[in-house]
Amino acid sequence: MTSSTESTKSTKSTENTADTSAPDPARTEDLARRLAADLEGEVRFDDYSRHLFARDASMYAITPLGVVFPRHADDVQAAVAAAAAHGVSVVPRGAGTSLAGQTTGPGIVLDLSRHMRRIVALDPDARTALVEPGVVQDDLNRAAAPYGLMFGPDTSTSNRATLGGMIGNNSAGSGSLRHGMTIDHVRALDVVLSDATSAHLAPLTEEERAARARHATLDGRIHRELPALVAAHAGAIEAGFPHHWRRAGGYRLDRLARDDTPFDLAKFVVGSEGTLAVTTQALVDLVPKPSRTVFAVGHFTSVTAAIEATQDALTCDPAAVELMDRTILDLSRQKIEYASLSDVLEGDPEALLFVSFTGDDARELMGRLDTLTSLWRRHGHGYHTLRAVDPAHRAALLKVRKSSLGLLMAASEGTKRPLAFIEDTAVDPVHLPAYTARLKKVLDRHGLTAGFYGHCSVGCLHIRPFLDVTDAAQRQTMRAVAEEIKDLVTEYGGVNSSEHGDGLARSEFNRALFGDELYGAMRRVKGLFDPHDRLNPGKIVDAPAMTDHLRDAALPPAPGLRTRLDFDVTGGMRATADRCMNIGLCRKTDTGTMCPSYMATRNEQDSTRGRAGALVKALSAPDPHTALGDEALHEVLDLCLMCKACKSECPLGVDMAALKTEALAHHHDEHGVPARSRVFGAIRLLNRLGSATAPLSNLPGRVPLLRRLLDRTLGITPHRPLPRFARRNLVRWFRRRPAPAAAATQGTVVLLADSFTTYTEPAIGRAAVELLERAGWDVRLESGGCCGRSSLSKGLVDDASDKAFQLVHRLAETTPVDAPITGCEPSCLMTLRDEHRALLPKDSARIAITDRVRQLEELLTDAIDDGRLRLRADSWLSGRTLLFHGHCHQKAEVGTAATMALLRRIPGVEVVELDAGCCGMAGSFGFESEHYDVSMTVGDDRLFPAVRAASENTVVVATGASCRQQIFHGTERDAWHPVQLVREATVSASASNGRGAGPARS
Repeated sequence: MTSSTESTKSTKSTENTADTSAPDPARTEDLARRLAADLEGEVRFDDYSRHLFARDASMYAITPLGVVFPRHADDVQAAVAAAAAHGVSVVPRGAGTSLAGQTTGPGIVLDLSRHMRRIVALDPDARTALVEPGVVQDDLNRAAAPYGLMFGPDTSTSNRATLGGMIGNNSAGSGSLRHGMTIDHVRALDVVLSDATSAHLAPLTEEERAARARHATLDGRIHRELPALVAAHAGAIEAGFPHHWRRAGGYRLDRLARDDTPFDLAKFVVGSEGTLAVTTQALVDLVPKPSRTVFAVGHFTSVTAAIEATQDALTCDPAAVELMDRTILDLSRQKIEYASLSDVLEGDPEALLFVSFTGDDARELMGRLDTLTSLWRRHGHGYHTLRAVDPAHRAALLKVRKSSLGLLMAASEGTKRPLAFIEDTAVDPVHLPAYTARLKKVLDRHGLTAGFYGHCSVGCLHIRPFLDVTDAAQRQTMRAVAEEIKDLVTEYGGVNSSEHGDGLARSEFNRALFGDELYGAMRRVKGLFDPHDRLNPGKIVDAPAMTDHLRDAALPPAPGLRTRLDFDVTGGMRATADRCMNIGLCRKTDTGTMCPSYMATRNEQDSTRGRAGALVKALSAPDPHTALGDEALHEVLDLCLMCKACKSECPLGVDMAALKTEALAHHHDEHGVPARSRVFGAIRLLNRLGSATAPLSNLPGRVPLLRRLLDRTLGITPHRPLPRFARRNLVRWFRRRPAPAAAATQGTVVLLADSFTTYTEPAIGRAAVELLERAGWDVRLESGGCCGRSSLSKGLVDDASDKAFQLVHRLAETTPVDAPITGCEPSCLMTLRDEHRALLPKDSARIAITDRVRQLEELLTDAIDDGRLRLRADSWLSGRTLLFHGHCHQKAEVGTAATMALLRRIPGVEVVELDAGCCGMAGSFGFESEHYDVSMTVGDDRLFPAVRAASENTVVVATGASCRQQIFHGTERDAWHPVQLVREATVSASASNGRGAGPARS
């Protein structure tokens, strides 16, 4: 393709294929060698890396030749030069969260997110930031916050979206009514052009442009020919662009055609999706961050009623007006992560309209809230308006609103998914009710349902119809609907791409949308910047059909596979992994727990979606059992800590812990069980023997020579202290303890004597028994076996199943059917609730046991509230702060509300819950030599700094044995179990014997 041709390039259909033409192995190997020699960053051409980068968050997949991870701009130049020399294309990529397929393509993928994430400079006086393309939006906002500044465009993916990706797509978000789009905040760009030369793009005077145009370079040619191109097509540019301002489609020739602005290629390449240049650094504007935000949340009986209330909201000068329909509301109620939303809603709304007001004057903001509430009441809009002024209410609402996409994706059923092919249209808000009504009729006529959410303030609704594109008829339906909606949005003067770009989903329609002449001008732009079509080809112009390269359509039927765990609920093991739609929430690094190893490495393969994608590849092989034993797959799975955070924090509930357990079992079938896995899987037996032989059994942990021997023979790191075995373990104490003083008025409770509380921390178990007995319970100590948790973590599923079967049937046969089952160690107690459902047959015994599980904190809180357990106001805890870190499995399965409630019952304390993610220990993971550094990196991310920053008067609290070990190892601060503190609160300060210094040692 040359810069002057106007002919239409033929488009070869590749429908239902995820790969382009087969590469020449010799040339590919030569390219890989050159890249490895020329780049400082990593180069990966292995099958799994190629597969992981074949997808973004769209419905498309194209397998690249390889992936490179540039460390700096010189690496980007070297990669573009090598690709050009070998005649292959380059696909720039940020977080890979694009929804239209912008970051999928053949050739070389440049992952700019892993290393190129420096904030080079931040100038609060000039209100600018100089950033590399991999900087995450929230990271920039945190850096700017001390100066009262932020980056204006507010994407819902701000905790993982990169500035480079936002520049590529011209992203916007909920705040665009106030702050516009990314294009409005880019001052200058450093880029690599298609010939591997670098260029600085910024506004130029005519003299400066003319000077650059005289250079005999690609940059000179662009500055020479582009103004003439704009002038030649001025009429088409004026007539062809939609009048709606919120545009993210096509090349922005309209910006260059304006007489009131200088020649500015920096803004011109914004939204070009990496097809014109690769950004290596950007100078962006920052805007003042309002000190206050308040919400009015209108409750409506229909989506139509909510949309009709938008005009009243817009008269009150809001920062944003956002819609969320019942589909998303119902899905949020099913997730622990978003359960707090239900606490603040009134009734059962069909739709919510979030209207936010921002500013610095509290009285003015409240006045606007009053005005809107009055308007809605006067005009009959909605049945209730929630005034969300309290930070906790706002946080709960914002959390769900920002997760709308993920929650909607969770409604997928197998290969029937809510797909993004008409979800980026926008019309003038005044037309939104009529437009939406007609759009709904189109969907109804084709028999489609859809979820509705989005930005009513700017006329943009994200409407995703549910379709199964493995069905040829459904693919035809998708195309028919896309064409009808394209015509409908044009009729209303709107845009087909308003913030998510063109990509593979919408580029095909650009000729029809812009007209032949303007589209031809855009093709000339592409030819001018990229004469050999090397930069992200097939996007914006000369695109394949929207039904080509569909990921689901390209997947072969799932081969048969016998699994030990039960994945029937999610349609089998591959379907469980394939629930992942790459939205990338597992790439967040500043909040929550998922995904701890990604937070440590910033490596795509260490994210939940990376592992899920690798498993889909293995489970699609002709012999998936053998593929699951592949060492390359297990390199991808290796750093999964099995924290289970993805089960709750991933909106689609991809349970990577269960998937890894099953994959490990197949790996053992192929390669045998490693000695270390057998050792850790038998932890209860080892702990029991250690307790029986204590204190002699504690000597190896203190002898350097023996620690080095453990390192060499089993791979157990010598850098971490080993747990200390207690001679007087919980079982021995329980048998010899005095009879309880309180009468058993509450019936029987079963306390699990887990492997850690029993043999290495019996003081915790003693505190639990004493408190339960004081509360009127007859305590039965279940000490006859193991729940199977440790075996599961090592992939010893058959062993775990045997242990679970024995425990469940012993509990069923020897304990009252109404006796609650509780325990001190969350990982063991939660195993009964979760893994036993997948391990054991669906018989009545298993169901009866799992239904009886209660958190110890719940039982104790009930006892305190009933007056059966009394806590003293004069304990040594009074006046102290309790800094609480929850166990990952607890957070994933039931949340931490019960523990927080119990701690808050202690008189005179302030309770602070850390958002510190995973501690990094993860049972045996932190003891394994090759994992020790990652374990400590995870802990040092947020947990260790928070504990170190706590005052000496602060009491550190953690529910998990692993967490307490990690906290002590990383900070030299003792951490208490909550039941120990409740036990301490029953003792007066004068009788505590100075135990406030740390938890009582066994």
